Amino acid sequence: MKIAVVGTGYVGLVTGVCLSEIGHEVTCIDIDSEKVEKMRTGFSPIYEPGLDKLMLKNIRERRLFFTTDNNQGLQGVNAIYIAVGTPEREDGSANLSFVEQVAKEIAENVTSDVIVVTKSTVPVGTNDKINKIIQSHLVNKVKVFVVSNPEFLREGSAIHDTFYGDRIVIGADNDAAADLIEEINKPFGIPVFRTDLRSAEMIKYASNAFLATKISFINEVANICERLGANIEDVAVGMGQDSRIGNQFLNAGIGFGGSCFPKDTKALVQSADSVGYNLQIVKSAMRVNIEQQEVLLEKLNDRFDNNLEGKRIAILGLAFKPNTDDMREAPSIIITNKLVEQGAEIIAYDPIAMDNAKKILNENITYSENLEGALYKSDAALILTAWNELKLIDLSNLDKLMSNPIIFDGRNSFNLDEVKKYNIEYYSIGRPEIVNSFVES
Repeated sequence: MKIAVVGTGYVGLVTGVCLSEIGHEVTCIDIDSEKVEKMRTGFSPIYEPGLDKLMLKNIRERRLFFTTDNNQGLQGVNAIYIAVGTPEREDGSANLSFVEQVAKEIAENVTSDVIVVTKSTVPVGTNDKINKIIQSHLVNKVKVFVVSNPEFLREGSAIHDTFYGDRIVIGADNDAAADLIEEINKPFGIPVFRTDLRSAEMIKYASNAFLATKISFINEVANICERLGANIEDVAVGMGQDSRIGNQFLNAGIGFGGSCFPKDTKALVQSADSVGYNLQIVKSAMRVNIEQQEVLLEKLNDRFDNNLEGKRIAILGLAFKPNTDDMREAPSIIITNKLVEQGAEIIAYDPIAMDNAKKILNENITYSENLEGALYKSDAALILTAWNELKLIDLSNLDKLMSNPIIFDGRNSFNLDEVKKYNIEYYSIGRPEIVNSFVES
């Protein structure tokens, strides 16, 4: 089928590329002409493993196109996917101005019957609003139906998630429209769940809020484990073997970040508040997450008697998670700001995200082009992102490389029995600390 995707951010670009990969003719539309020119050559503006390769393949096979021209991109298509951003407002609600603008542009440009598919994460009731905007601004006498088709992609594994997802949710109030979108997705071979528009919108928010709550819960249990002498990793394994609980999202650490969980939990809370309901569990999960991001700072300050002035601190990992360059709501933002306030000298390293980090983090931070440079003569190192490269640090070399071989691991990167073999001091999340008397401060 012939498809248009409006918006080439994370969701839009991945969606467009993957739809072209299963045989559809896809035109991705974006207002940024420089970005469009780069994408036409197969250059992805976002870091996502495997995306560049798929882009180039489908461009060469003439199934994937890019344009800034709405009129050109929207002509004769079977479906139009809305995949523009819904950034957070100051009150936590979703800013729908980009979605509303796209709805008007669709109404002004379509000349044949079409299905409009909302991929953007939007509050319950938004698709009804999109439909009203389109119907009230239609220039030509055509039929337009709106379908909700939320995405469930994880940054860093979005290509895999698209082709091997658990389910495809289609929300529609018109069976024929839902049938068409199900047909478009049929080559993925993923189970389809059909429901109404508002339930589909809520499924997205409720799913993310539940996973965020699960992360905050395991982090609270980890904090208890430290105080009671238990090991959170064993606790999580024992919990996860219960089929009612499952083993995913039970990795203790320094909290969640990124473009989805923080924004979507706030938006859900704001939606609940707007109808007079106090969403207590989700509010608590959000509060716990903010507090959890500073757990490593507390450990660091305890170790150095609340005196970090002039201490050289290596920050290892800046992105909110591995396999992405996304800095949105990354714990590194809060942690580095606090360290700068306390007078620490920060040397940071991330395999992918440093260019984005430089636009966001404090200007007093120094960056290293490699891991060894960040660790060199440092008084302590904080691991903030679970990059595989960081998990492969040569622990035997730290006492030679660092001034003080002291590691504060916010992602529990190393096995404790392995750590005990080396001349280092090690603090992690929800596990016993390993302290050696030889380390000088």
